[in-house]
Amino acid sequence: MTNLLEVQQASKRFGDFIALNDVSIKVPKGSIFGLLGPNGAGKTTLIRIINQITLPDTGSVFLDGEPLQPHHIKDIGYLPEERGLYKSMKVGEQALYLAQLKGLSKKDAKERLKYWFDKFDISHWWDKKIQELSKGMAQKVQFIVTVLHRPKLLIFDEPFSGFDPINANVIKDEILQLRDEGATVIFSTHRMESVEELCDHIALINKSNKILEGKVTDIKKEYKSNTFEVGLLSENILELQKTLSDKFVTEPADFKTIEDQLKLKISLDTNTTSNDLLKYLSEKGQVVRFNEVIPSVNEIFIKTITENE
Repeated sequence: MTNLLEVQQASKRFGDFIALNDVSIKVPKGSIFGLLGPNGAGKTTLIRIINQITLPDTGSVFLDGEPLQPHHIKDIGYLPEERGLYKSMKVGEQALYLAQLKGLSKKDAKERLKYWFDKFDISHWWDKKIQELSKGMAQKVQFIVTVLHRPKLLIFDEPFSGFDPINANVIKDEILQLRDEGATVIFSTHRMESVEELCDHIALINKSNKILEGKVTDIKKEYKSNTFEVGLLSENILELQKTLSDKFVTEPADFKTIEDQLKLKISLDTNTTSNDLLKYLSEKGQVVRFNEVIPSVNEIFIKTITENE
């Protein structure tokens, strides 16, 4: 898969503080790439370097195979966590101004703004001032301004901040649609459920260092532990639990059921397959649940950060 963005060994210091330490990432074209890490890890510094707000002390950035240059600003749309709209300006006037800064003619900007304002049903906001809008309403305007010039690369830093669940879903669907139409997205958030829903690749930065990167499915395969969540019906649950605990490494499982059943997590060694386990369980009772335990992005995040403390 071709990469739209490559950051190669980027480092950045602010005085004695190391904000980024030799960080490299590759963002595949047409992907939604999750940039994760605790507060202060270095994510914002990396995003600012990609946006040419600041320059790395060492290292290189390439966009679509070219060294990053000032003219690439037209190819990038950036929605910062700290929003930057002018509160005393009217919504339409400001949106037109920002669109033209991204290289759109006034005519094209008006046409595209009409499309987005109609789509979000906010045409009646055109003559309102930003300070008259709620935080969520202002977020919608900023989102439109970010995507209006149809950039190759979109960078969203906490894009759901300020949105209620319904509008968060609207923005999520728009991000997926933009990806399907060819945009590449970098997505920075603390909401791990959003990462699960949206991201196909992730990188994890902690204490200025990249400690994990890859395709989400590949990372989950690497972190899974050959553990299965099982539910069993039996006439003698206590006896069955002892039998299984003697043969396997087990621990109680917690999932909702409508029947009184034995619920366990069973961990297998490398010589035992899921088919072996299922066959054995079928001989001992009625199997009503059998799921491989796949770690969530949140569990991988916590485990990796803890291991690197």
